[in-house]
Amino acid sequence: MISDDLSIIRAATYHRFLRRRLVAFAVPLGLLVYFAYVFVAFDMGGLWQRMRWDNMTTFLSDSYSYKTHVTRNNRSGEVVVAIEGERKGTYPAGQLPDWVTQSGDETRVSLGGSIFATFAGERLLVERPGEPMLEAWREGGEVRINRAAEEYPDWISYSPTRLDVTTPHGRVSLTRAKTEVFRYFPGWEMFFFTLESPYYGHGLIDLLAGPQLDPARSNLAGMWQDFWGNPIWRHSEVLWALGETVLMAFLGTFGAALVALPLAYLAARNFAPLVALRVLVRRVFDFLRGVDGLIWTILLSRAFGPGPLTGSLAILLTDTGSFGKLFSEALENVDDRQIEGVQSTGANAVQRYRFGVLPQIVPVLLSQVFYYLESNTRSATIIGAITGGGIGLLLTQAIQTQKDWEEVTYYVVLIILMVFIMDAVSGWLRRRLIRG
Repeated sequence: MISDDLSIIRAATYHRFLRRRLVAFAVPLGLLVYFAYVFVAFDMGGLWQRMRWDNMTTFLSDSYSYKTHVTRNNRSGEVVVAIEGERKGTYPAGQLPDWVTQSGDETRVSLGGSIFATFAGERLLVERPGEPMLEAWREGGEVRINRAAEEYPDWISYSPTRLDVTTPHGRVSLTRAKTEVFRYFPGWEMFFFTLESPYYGHGLIDLLAGPQLDPARSNLAGMWQDFWGNPIWRHSEVLWALGETVLMAFLGTFGAALVALPLAYLAARNFAPLVALRVLVRRVFDFLRGVDGLIWTILLSRAFGPGPLTGSLAILLTDTGSFGKLFSEALENVDDRQIEGVQSTGANAVQRYRFGVLPQIVPVLLSQVFYYLESNTRSATIIGAITGGGIGLLLTQAIQTQKDWEEVTYYVVLIILMVFIMDAVSGWLRRRLIRG
């Protein structure tokens, strides 16, 4: 009898451990199969082959440096030297940088490291140490070079319509329309003043303690005006756009909290005796938060047109559904004894809600509202790109032009700083208000 019981226990124990072994083996195997499916379905191998390392390198270098364009119009022969190709950054005739020299119809550009690009009439000459001179020209509407296909080194990219030469400090490009040399330098040039400003190229000490450079303005006033009105970096417009982004997040978040709080009483089980009303309000909350904020943005922009107010309404609708659910759940978990204590003093219904309910849920409300404010500050950047307002619009425009990636970096840094500041401010307010 005892032996039979032991056999049953051994069998049950064996099967239990066997089941656990199978589960421990099946879970990793299932994950491995899933990752293999993802690798094949998303063509990860092809993604690696399609990756353009040259474009990535160019993007990274453009993010922390600026480039000066030396451009020759192949039709007119005119040569223009401009920082980032900007009209406001064009060097005046006779005041070219020292690494660009002109003699007659020949323009010689130093690219650092004993590398030179020369516009010699209609021909482009590229000199590199230890390499035969590369010569390129236009012939019959096509670009020609003095190299055979099997002789192309890795620093030459050539097709009958375009020639690209890469160097450690720049690039050279030849097309049918123009010949360009890009020379890279670290930093964000003209961040403070453009070439048109009399304060460009002067040190801070010279500007503060030196002679007055503009007869109509003091150095301090002129510096501020030229910096604030910088036509390339547009500091005044950027600050205004940051303010619009924060305003969108603020109006949307707190507007949603004000709308959701009274509706939450109708969705709470212990405050709304009518089941039909409670279910209806909850379904409204589900609908509002079930539609993503970007979808609301697109719909509202069609209805009301673009602008920061449209972005605020999109955030308000989405967060009303989220706040309604959170607030109603907080109301269902309040302590009835505190409400009964207030009621025993002869308080009416409004007073019971004010002194018996709100003190219990205010910490939850404030915590959630300020958390959503931080999140919506980031979301307002994307929403602003759709509705045409805020820093998101400037960021989208800078990305679409694909010209000045240092401006993209500038906007991204400002967005990160804005989120950091909003996080610190909301955390401080949350601690002060909840403690109070």
